[in-house]
Amino acid sequence: MLNADTYITENNGIGGNIRTTYVDFYVEEIPEHLPSGTGPNTWLFIEKIGRNTLDVVLDIAKEMKISRKRMGFAGMKDKSALTRQWLCVSNSEASELEGLEDKLYNVKILEIKQNEKKLRIGQLIGNKFKILIRDTENPEDDVKTANNVLSQIETVGVPNYYGWQRFGKNRPNTHRVGEFLIHNDIKGAVDSYIGNPYKGEKNHIKVARAFYDDGKLEEAYESMPAGMRYEKMMLRELIKQMRKMGELDEKSYIIAIESLPKPLKRMFVHAYQSYLFNRVVSERSKLGINKYIDGDIIIDNQEHLVHEFDVNNINERIEKFEVHPTAPLYGTKVPLATGEVGRLEQEVLDEEGIKLEDFECPKTPKLGSHGLRRALRFKIWEVSAVKTNEGVLTEFSIPKGCYATAVLREIMKEDVY
Repeated sequence: MLNADTYITENNGIGGNIRTTYVDFYVEEIPEHLPSGTGPNTWLFIEKIGRNTLDVVLDIAKEMKISRKRMGFAGMKDKSALTRQWLCVSNSEASELEGLEDKLYNVKILEIKQNEKKLRIGQLIGNKFKILIRDTENPEDDVKTANNVLSQIETVGVPNYYGWQRFGKNRPNTHRVGEFLIHNDIKGAVDSYIGNPYKGEKNHIKVARAFYDDGKLEEAYESMPAGMRYEKMMLRELIKQMRKMGELDEKSYIIAIESLPKPLKRMFVHAYQSYLFNRVVSERSKLGINKYIDGDIIIDNQEHLVHEFDVNNINERIEKFEVHPTAPLYGTKVPLATGEVGRLEQEVLDEEGIKLEDFECPKTPKLGSHGLRRALRFKIWEVSAVKTNEGVLTEFSIPKGCYATAVLREIMKEDVY
């Protein structure tokens, strides 16, 4: 995991490999509410494989000839996995979705129901995982190790690291785009996203990005495959601006950024916040993940700040997972801890050469962030590990917004994607 160095369990890792096939990594949403069967909005329960949520949502909107804004979902689900989740088409009837599955790639529609309310981001309890770890050296012993680790973290919690999905594994630059934005370098942000070829990318993609870096916008656009839909969205706007004005100015690059879907363009600054958050969690976890350290800021399970508490019994409440120590997702209004923990949080800002007010992003204010305090650890439940003919099969459930790879990292003691 990017910018994450600390483990909280001392067992030797079992190693192995995940995601050998997509079906090795199964995730299913645990929704807050299920659709009632009546109402003006159509909910559809889908199973997808090798697709990310936003791409599927855009494909559905295209096939139905509706605005993307009429589509809703509770959470982004991994591309490199077999996943199940609810989507929503507002102000529609189930009959309008007839034949839709046949037009979608690697997507099955398992259920369609009407509901009174729309589905919005965050309307989840959590996610249930079944993940196969292949190629461990001694599956018999490794199952025991996995269950031991799961038992420990079930008691103390799991470091709440953001996983590689937040940044990109083969092209981990989403946070760098965000870093450019908080420094008000809009051109740098666009250049970083469209150009800037990465070593691990396929050659034809490197060529397309190199065209952009050389200022050959139309060649870059024509050579990019359909899968680079977001780069092409921005390029279309840049090409329009070039034809209109004969040159590109800062406003041109702002228009390019604004052309992206809202969930994606807001992800850039969030990814940079996540990168910094991982560094704080890594350092703060060394002091103890399930105990209060003088200066800690505490939140409850509704993510509300706990302003008043008794230091004599706060650890008991932490052990019961009623409240949690936190780390900052840095932003313009986020409070920082005091004491030893506060010094640690300030050091991360100083190392990056930034201040909280930088997250205002005055040139792209809708992409800025006030920040918030996020729990240092998360709860895990319904845990198990069993030996199968293919390897060690782990099962567990975790809260929304948390990453299964943070759990696997403790079991495998490896950087896990």
